[in-house]
Amino acid sequence: MTDTAQRSPERTKTVERNYRSYIEKSGLPVFLVLLIATFAVLPITGAHFRTLLNVQNVLANQSVTGLIALAMVIPLVAGYFDLSVAAIAGLSNVTVASLLSQFGQPVWVGLAAGVLVGVLAGAVNAVLVSGFNLDPFIATLGTYIFWSGALALYTGGQTISSNIPLDFSLWTTQKWLQIPLPFWLLIVVAVAVWLFLDHIPFGRKLAAIGSNELAARLAGIRTRRAVAITYLLSGVMAGMAGGLLTSSNGGGDATSAISYLFPALAAVFLGRTAIRPGHYNVWGTMFGLFLVAVAVDGFTLLGVASSVTQMFNGGALIVSVAVATLSVRARERKAREIQLERLRASS
Repeated sequence: MTDTAQRSPERTKTVERNYRSYIEKSGLPVFLVLLIATFAVLPITGAHFRTLLNVQNVLANQSVTGLIALAMVIPLVAGYFDLSVAAIAGLSNVTVASLLSQFGQPVWVGLAAGVLVGVLAGAVNAVLVSGFNLDPFIATLGTYIFWSGALALYTGGQTISSNIPLDFSLWTTQKWLQIPLPFWLLIVVAVAVWLFLDHIPFGRKLAAIGSNELAARLAGIRTRRAVAITYLLSGVMAGMAGGLLTSSNGGGDATSAISYLFPALAAVFLGRTAIRPGHYNVWGTMFGLFLVAVAVDGFTLLGVASSVTQMFNGGALIVSVAVATLSVRARERKAREIQLERLRASS
């Protein structure tokens, strides 16, 4: 009887912990569903929000932002920032547009060169952060500013759009199963990044570095090399985003890619609050991405000022960071409480 009485509170606590964990993991997806339902039934927005064209636009328009967000996630899993991703996407965008427009190169050459430029820019970050051991936030902020200035200098504020092949420009408007091809590209890349981070040994090494870099180093993980590789992979992703942006915009300029930085950041930090709370993860980032996209689309249909979009992105970023920070602290506090309970029980 005594054992049963002792086990009952333990079972209750376990059920409560599991319930809280479930709510925490699914909170963002549930909120996204509720937001979609709200805009779908509101008289002001419903008729337009539910149309196939609007759904297709929302799905297609998030592909560049999604690729930039995924590029950020890779080094963040290891605990390292990369704020230069949007500027690297801009380098790729202008490179692809220049090769196609000004030098008459085939599309595949332009896209390959765009990815290569992304890798080279990622290598610069790798040298600064992993080689010289500079603070990743400051170093990548510096390269973000540097590449932004280089783009403005090269383009002279002009858009590079003449002689871009029409088939290439129209690729982003094509659909498969009534869903735009850019969305399918984003999903394929997201699955690849998820498999890389969660299902191969190197990805688990990155998670170990992000959890405790010193312990990972003592365990024999070559942390600096691993971190350098994350910046190279981030550059690959940014290069792909730049190529896709060239197709969707029909050209290249100095500012279009840079404008994706804060929406991507909002998606990444919102994603940290879901699926694997407290950890940067692919599917949480995807839910965060489309939460922001649906909210902005709904606000636009409501007729609010365009400045509200910027305010929402900033507010979402602040809220997501706050929620992620508080949830991590709560889990740490719970872990300490469990340890204390076990110590008391053993004594």
